[in-house]
Amino acid sequence: MASPYKINIPLFEGPLDLLLDLIKKQEMNIHDIQISKITSQYLDYLHQLEVQNIDVSAEFIYMAATLIYIKSKMLLPPDPLASAEEQSADPREELVQRLIEHEKYKNAAQLLYQKQQIEEHVWSKPDKTLYNDEGTEGELVVSLVDLVRVFQQVLERKKEVVRIELTHDVFTVAQMIAQLRSQILASDTSTVSLIQFFEACPSRHAMIVAFLAVLEMVKLQAVLLTQENQFADILVKKAKAFDLAFDENGAILHIDAEYH
Repeated sequence: MASPYKINIPLFEGPLDLLLDLIKKQEMNIHDIQISKITSQYLDYLHQLEVQNIDVSAEFIYMAATLIYIKSKMLLPPDPLASAEEQSADPREELVQRLIEHEKYKNAAQLLYQKQQIEEHVWSKPDKTLYNDEGTEGELVVSLVDLVRVFQQVLERKKEVVRIELTHDVFTVAQMIAQLRSQILASDTSTVSLIQFFEACPSRHAMIVAFLAVLEMVKLQAVLLTQENQFADILVKKAKAFDLAFDENGAILHIDAEYH
């Protein structure tokens, strides 16, 4: 006999989203997570998914194992043969850093989405003076709205691809800027396809960092975003301030603290 009612379980894009939700609901300090309590609630959530016959992806299982491992390390006494530094290390530290980074980029993506929604309703004529360059004659300058729209399209396609990721590489804006710079320098036309740059990212997290890197380089006037015509591929093009934005070792001279 079928159940007379159905329990609605909130679904999360990934385990970090679930953990952040549990932490916020319990009003915990993210720097001092009650790992035993959170682990219990996390496993209970996975059990509810199982009861409702909802498939649990590998990354959720991997995080469950990680939480249990951290919990066990916190219950065990310190290894007497370990160094003082190892004995004082907090087993939660790596997880806390991942949660902080994830929340930062999640908030950044949300702010960009909100900005797009506002600009789509109030946008009249973009200020193109920031993008003026001698080499852009005959090309269309891309607005922030166009940039965000392309990013969201690629992000949605990335969401549809089912992937099992057991490794969690952390990317920084500086690394993505260096990668984009290398691709521009390696190109015969000093341009890089924006879509190809995003799609080459190994994860949605990496793609968000790549997007922030593009924004930072545009702000520094190191690159221009152009199209040959209205429906053409958006190109990231070397601008007049490109060489001035990097030091002799190729490192970016300035990154907004908001994106660190």
